[in-house]
Amino acid sequence: MVIGMAVILLGFLLMTGPDANTVNGVKDVNQWNEGIFSWRRIRLAPFVVLVGFVIEIYAIMLNPDKPSK
Repeated sequence: MVIGMAVILLGFLLMTGPDANTVNGVKDVNQWNEGIFSWRRIRLAPFVVLVGFVIEIYAIMLNPDKPSK
């Protein structure tokens, strides 16, 4: 389950990014930033989060006490 949580956290970290609308540390609200539509934030990060949830579901459903054949 720890691995699944780490993968989910990685996905959320991929969704974040530097605030490109800053100039010398001051936020410019009048500037449009196309970086919010990057491939990493729109495609990769949600996929990584979903993979993390699949890992979590597998970890919950796994029964370690089941005898092997």
